[in-house]
Order: sequence, then C-alpha cells, then structure tokens
Amino acid sequence: MGFKCGIVGLPNVGKSTLFNALTASKNAEAANFPFCTIDPNIGIVDVKDVRLDKLAKLSNSKKKIYTNITFVDIAGLVKGASKGEGLGNKFLSHIREVDAIIHLVRCFESEKITHVNSRLDPINDLEIIKTEITLSDIGLIQKKLEKSKKKLLQKKELEILEKKLEELNESNDIATENEEDKKFLSSIGLLSIKPKIIVCNVDEESLNKGNKFTDMVKSKYSKEKIVVICADIEDQITGLDKNERETFMKEIGLEKTGLNKLIREGYDLLNLDTFFTSGPEESRAWTVKKNTLAPKAASVIHTDFEKNFIRAEAVSCEEFIKFGSAEKCKENGKLRIEGKDYIVKDGDVLHFRVNP
Repeated sequence: MGFKCGIVGLPNVGKSTLFNALTASKNAEAANFPFCTIDPNIGIVDVKDVRLDKLAKLSNSKKKIYTNITFVDIAGLVKGASKGEGLGNKFLSHIREVDAIIHLVRCFESEKITHVNSRLDPINDLEIIKTEITLSDIGLIQKKLEKSKKKLLQKKELEILEKKLEELNESNDIATENEEDKKFLSSIGLLSIKPKIIVCNVDEESLNKGNKFTDMVKSKYSKEKIVVICADIEDQITGLDKNERETFMKEIGLEKTGLNKLIREGYDLLNLDTFFTSGPEESRAWTVKKNTLAPKAASVIHTDFEKNFIRAEAVSCEEFIKFGSAEKCKENGKLRIEGKDYIVKDGDVLHFRVNP
C-alpha cells in the first residue's frame, strides 16, 4: 500500500512542471495556455528510505523494494468547472479515487506566464478550486438522493447525505464525526472530505524565505498543511546525478526536495507508518495506517495472512541495523514475539508466522 495524490489547481500554476519533477518524467506537457493537460498524467514514484537501504545491505538481499506514491496530474480547473466549464466535470472525476489532494497555487509573478484570471491572487485561486469541488460534491449528493426515491439507499445513508448537503450549502465545509460516515462518503467519491496539502509554487528567490503571496496563504489557511516549493528548481534537480544534485541543493540552500517534503507531509496527513520485511531474497518496505494491528499489517503482504496469523517476530529497525541481523537481535534479547493485539510501529522489521 502506497498512497495516491491528485494535483489540482488553476491553469498555468505549474502543475505539469511539478508532476514532471516529482516523477522525474517528461510525460506532462507544460505550456502557456489553459487545458494543456486533457487526460490525467499518472506517475508512480518510489519512496526512498535509507533504513531499507541499510537492511537490504545487511541481509544481502537479492531485491530491494520501496513502497511508492502515485501522483495524478489533473488538468487546470476554472470557475464553472463543476458545471462543465473547460471540461471541468471530467477533470474533477479524475480525482475521486485519490487518497489526498495537492492544491497547487501560483505564488510567483511572471510576465511570460499568463494568469487565467489576469491577476495573481493565491487566496482567490484556492477559493475557486474549493468552490468548484464543493459544487461538484453538491451535485453528486443530489444525484444520490434522487436514487433514494428508488429505494437504493439505506435510511442511515440517506440521513448522512442530507446532513452533508446542508453543511456544504451553508459553509463549503464538511464535518466528519466518525469513521463509519467517512467510509461511506469516501465510497461515493466525495472530494470535500479528502485530506489536502496546499503547495505554494514560488520563484527561486522566494524558495527559502517565501514571499508576500506565501505569507497570505499561510495567514489565511493557518490550520492547513502548507508546503513551499519551486517547481522549476525541482524540474532542474531531476536532471542531475546524485553528486550534482547534492552540490546544487547546497548552493541554493535547499535541505529537502519538494518530493521529500510532500512524502513527509503526506504520510503525516494520512496517518501512515512504514514497516519492513528483510531477508536474503528481498528487503521490502510496506505502508500501513498508524495503530494497525499485526494481523492486518500481515494482510498487506498477502490477504490470507490475516486469518492464518499465528504471531509476529518483531525488532526495531534501529536494533536490526545495530546488531546486523534478526538472529543477532535474538541473541541479544532484542527480538520480540508479538501476538494478534500487537500494534505495528513505524520502523518495525517484522517476520510473520502463519498457518499454511
């Protein structure tokens, strides 16, 4: 299990440039006119993890498999998208299955790149996207409620939809009180409940300290996760080898790439942890929700492992690296035997015992 992020924003804010940089590809055409991207571009990126690198080396593994993140580059949305303006409805449908949404907003001035609304106002840009997502969800709920007349909805589902429709009409925001409601709303593809990260795309000069536009965004959306990047710089970095990249990043004072920032914030936003399996055949990273029980974590490897679960042999990644192997950890009293009620922790190295 990795996670899937949809990149949304107005035309000409740098979505395709960012997508190309994040995925180290040139799949997304970047051009100075709206709707350059018609069909969504999809890129799968390995989540590099130095812990896995060390485990694979210690275990002399034949294969090393990182977990991954999928980016979906959605075409630029405009005011009226929810009603089909600029093929908006089609574009919105592309992000119904993502786990989180990256709201990319332009925070740089440029005479060469036109702004779809003729003036640069990141707050207004974000509100346009939010409004179109809200209107799209209102339309979706209304269609679902129409089906209720045909007895296709349960009473509980009907009540949830009516309540959420009222919330959207009143404030553009949805409150999700419990996991059951959230699961149902997610199953119908509601966009307003999806976790989001606001990404401010700035010029090189504003990368480290931000600018008046990023200050506006941070002030207005103080409770949201906000990442500042320069898509052009990210695009340049992808074309460099490891040594050149390190030198270039040092020169411009960049500690982490935009990809690393987004992965870190994405994992935090979605409450995700990583555990590892490691042996001679392969060392592999796996992604699970925080507070996942051992049998459920085992099911990520194979669905049968959950029902056939016996126990988990667990050691922290730090201890495994310190002592060099699971066997050495066992000799030093660091290998634990955990049962069905064990909550998997980030960095655990696990070996599951299951019934055949």
